[in-house]
Amino acid sequence: MRIGNGVKIQNNVSVYEGVTLEDDVFCGPSVVFTNVFNPRSCHPAYGRIASTLVRRGATLGANCTIVCGVTIGQYAFIGAGAVVVKDVPDLLWLWAILAE
Repeated sequence: MRIGNGVKIQNNVSVYEGVTLEDDVFCGPSVVFTNVFNPRSCHPAYGRIASTLVRRGATLGANCTIVCGVTIGQYAFIGAGAVVVKDVPDLLWLWAILAE
């Protein structure tokens, strides 16, 4: 786990081994990071941790989930409730479908 300068982490966020937050990243309330693709209680996960990189200036909205092994590009914006399962390019805005 590495946390850069100027990073803002709101309440109820856990940053696990394998997650890197570069400078000036914003993590909204209850952002979820994972670090193992297939966690099981009966098999140790050691050695199967997948790295996640959140590049400089990215914003992660409240309650979004970042599945391990992805890179979120510089200044990308991930909206509240989104589930990120693939790499996100620099400057991209990504949001979840809203329930009505």
